[in-house]
Amino acid sequence: MTILVTRPSPAGEQLVARLRLAGFHAYHSPLIEFSPGRELASLPTRLAALQAGDLVFALSQHVVEFADPLMSRGGHVWPSSLTYYAVGRTTGLALHTVSGLPVHYPPVRATSETLLQLTELQNIAGRHALLLRGNGGRELLGDTLQERGAIVSYCECYQRTLVHYDGAEQCQRWQTLGVNTLVITSGEMLQALHDLVPDVYQANWLLTCRVIVVSERLAEAARKLGWSDVDVADNADNDALMRALQ
Repeated sequence: MTILVTRPSPAGEQLVARLRLAGFHAYHSPLIEFSPGRELASLPTRLAALQAGDLVFALSQHVVEFADPLMSRGGHVWPSSLTYYAVGRTTGLALHTVSGLPVHYPPVRATSETLLQLTELQNIAGRHALLLRGNGGRELLGDTLQERGAIVSYCECYQRTLVHYDGAEQCQRWQTLGVNTLVITSGEMLQALHDLVPDVYQANWLLTCRVIVVSERLAEAARKLGWSDVDVADNADNDALMRALQ
C-alpha cells in the first residue's frame, strides 16, 4: 500500500511521518493552503460585543491557529463569560489550550450534525451565536442554530486556497510512486483532486484507488464522483486516520 495524504500542513506532514514510522510508503501533496481571513482583525471587537452566556463556535482548528496569535498580539483574552463550542475534539482541545476555558464538543464524530445533537444547544432562542470559520463551507450549523432561534453571525478567521499543480505531471509522479490509497479529509479537497487529474488518468488510476475519508457524507460524494473502494475513518484527526489505514 502506497498512500497519498492530501490534507494541509502541518497535519498532513505529521500523518505522513507517522505512517512512515509504521512501515508504510506515504507521501504528502497538500491540496489546500491557509492564510489569514478577511475578518480576522475584527475578532476581538466581535467577541467583546457579545453578552454573558452567548455562544462562540470554532469550526476548525485552523480558526484557533489564526485567531489566538491575533488575540495575544493585541493583549486580548478569550472572554470567560461566553460559552465555547468546537466541531470536534481536536479543535476543542486546541481552543481550551490557548484560552484555559471549558470548550464543549461532540463526544463522537467531529461533524456539524453531531455538534448540533448536544443537549445544551437545543434551547438557545434569543442568544447570540458567533461562528468562527474559514471562507465558504457548509451552512448547516448556522442555519440550524437560526431555526432554533439563535441570532447568528460569522467571522472569517482564515481563508482556504487551492494549491496549484500541473495535473498531468503530478499524476505521472503519483503513479510512478505506486500510489493506490488516498487520504481526503474534505469535500473541497475531494473535488479538487478529481478536477486536477486529467481524464486519461481517471478510469485507469484515480478511480481505482482506495479512498479514506472522514464522514459518510464525504464517502457518498466520493462514490458519486466514481470511486467504489471507499472507507470512512471514525473521526477526522490523524489518530483515526491511522486506525483506518492500519
